[in-house]
Amino acid sequence: MSEKTEKTTPKFDPTTTISAEFGIFGIPMTEEESKVVLVPVPWEVTTSYGEGASRGPQIIRDASEQIDLFDIEVGKAYEVGYHMRELPEDLMQQNDKYKAIAQELIGMRTSMSDDTAKMDKLAAEVNAACEKMSQWVYDQCSDVLNKGKLLGMVGGDHSTPLGAIRAVSDKFKGDFGVLHIDAHADLRVAYQGFKQSHASIMYNVMTDAKKPKKLVQVGIRDFCEEEYDFSEARPDIKTFYDLELKRRMLKGETWEKICQDILKELPQNVYISFDIDGLDPAFCPHTGTPVPGGMSVDQIFFLFRELHNSGRKIIAFDLNEVSTGGLEPHEVEWDGNVGARILYKMCGWLAKSNA
Repeated sequence: MSEKTEKTTPKFDPTTTISAEFGIFGIPMTEEESKVVLVPVPWEVTTSYGEGASRGPQIIRDASEQIDLFDIEVGKAYEVGYHMRELPEDLMQQNDKYKAIAQELIGMRTSMSDDTAKMDKLAAEVNAACEKMSQWVYDQCSDVLNKGKLLGMVGGDHSTPLGAIRAVSDKFKGDFGVLHIDAHADLRVAYQGFKQSHASIMYNVMTDAKKPKKLVQVGIRDFCEEEYDFSEARPDIKTFYDLELKRRMLKGETWEKICQDILKELPQNVYISFDIDGLDPAFCPHTGTPVPGGMSVDQIFFLFRELHNSGRKIIAFDLNEVSTGGLEPHEVEWDGNVGARILYKMCGWLAKSNA
């Protein structure tokens, strides 16, 4: 028994100098040795405003090595091992190719081009590429789960986790809810002609054959009437709009009470989908579509803690939209730093929830 325990929870000295070749947080463990495995998805083909989300996994990885591994909330959860897979160069090349095509289509739509045949052709190409990306994510995430690992996915824009959620649904037979932290509802049927747009991820999740039992959205403050109507019409969707959250707090309600109301809407098994723009833009100002308002990092960390303390189980997660804003990585160290710390906290609660 002792040999088995040593194999599944290998120990290491966190003061050891770590080589940059290791996957994440400077933790010198291979994927085989690690319990938490992160799948990076450098993809931002359908981005409609800012750019640089495809660099998110890299700037998070670069910033991660400065993090002190001991965490006062989750202790030495890192001892189970965290590992990020290598950035997939083929996917990055496909991202660059099809983002250029998508931008051409967006430009034609913006200028009100009457060349509908060409626009339809470009849209079909981009949609097909996005479907292939989702299949790649599904295959990667299924592989992680089938090996008995705990899954985290790191985007990329927020179109990327569809394949991850499908893989989780396979494993848990749909018996889970999605806790969605975001500035946007992401419930559009399509956006700018793209069916797998970052603005459509939760519509795709909730209309998919492998949909979860419940979608609970938190911090939403930018949405269209179509999205509002869709949410209101679905008993399996509960949206906590940012405006109402702020009103409740301004009237004296505690964040603790509000978190309890949020958690009551979730089933036992919970998948977290975290778009970084759910935070106040001061925390990650270069995210692709920042919106005034939002939550603090402290509020999100408190929500994670309350989720764990409620007895619910975090089964997997994704983190998206940490971005360079089109700048060089060294110019957005703050965004990478915040993203890395949030990712570390999410890994910790995932490990602790499955201890």
